[in-house]
Amino acid sequence: MITRSLVIVATLLIVLATPANAYTNAFFPTQSTGNRGADVVAIQHLLTHNGQSVTADGVFGPATDTAVRNFQSAKGLAVDGIVGPATWAALTPQLSQGASGSAVRALQVELNAKRRLSLPVNGVFDAAVTTAVRNFQSHAGIGADGIVGPTTWKNLIWHYAYPNMSAGFCDQDPDGNGTAANWATAAAVGQLEQAARTFAGTGQGQVPLGDAGFEHGGDIPGHASHDVGMDMDVWPIRTDNAQCTAGRITWQSSTYDRAATRTLIQAIRNAAPGHVRLIFFNDPVLISEGLTTQYDNHDNHLHVRYCERVHPSSLYTC
Repeated sequence: MITRSLVIVATLLIVLATPANAYTNAFFPTQSTGNRGADVVAIQHLLTHNGQSVTADGVFGPATDTAVRNFQSAKGLAVDGIVGPATWAALTPQLSQGASGSAVRALQVELNAKRRLSLPVNGVFDAAVTTAVRNFQSHAGIGADGIVGPTTWKNLIWHYAYPNMSAGFCDQDPDGNGTAANWATAAAVGQLEQAARTFAGTGQGQVPLGDAGFEHGGDIPGHASHDVGMDMDVWPIRTDNAQCTAGRITWQSSTYDRAATRTLIQAIRNAAPGHVRLIFFNDPVLISEGLTTQYDNHDNHLHVRYCERVHPSSLYTC
């Protein structure tokens, strides 16, 4: 006779022996020409590992597109220049302590971006990398064995990144979500960072960063969207360049600087060609210029929505 206790123990053993995936919505994010960020850097290192040498500059430009197509052709994949699930899976090898080379650099880049670490990107899978991998695997709820296989790669690459505030941001939290709401996809973060750097070069102050998303996505108080890491809020620019210290304004305010805000919007679009789905902001002049889109309750902030060539939600498909 099988007792209830034996059934419970057997069930637990089966559960413990089965690899878990805490991020049930995890997928390989599609990257293509126009994208920026840590995932692009990882792709570039992985291409080099696979015999398609390309500069790891974090910009998915023509050279990276060509390298991706060459790799896809060599592997018998659809040759479209888009790094989707099949191409990611072919690019990512199994790694463990003792490995070295460009694929390890890709891993180090991902761990630094997704877990806010400072591992040297030296291509050496040493004890520190092993610890970082195990910690991530525990964080993700998958087997913490220190071996980077398909499940670890997918969860790590899917995991959101945190902005580098020194890129030209100041942190603003108008909805009370705090710094916990600054996370977004690696592409969204990298693209907005580049826009902030470009704007900082104009001498018109920093870019106030509002809410983006939580570390693993999901509902965020004060927002109907921001659930999938591809929506990021920034504030309009003031004539006194004090947007980081003097408070948020609307497009109707006397201190609103339309020209500077236009410059910021152009920097956002130029940093991610083909990957800005829309920018909600209710300045009628900028709307008439085709730079922003009208939406209720967007008088006092710019809601930037990024997109990819392929995404599970049609709201985020370019």
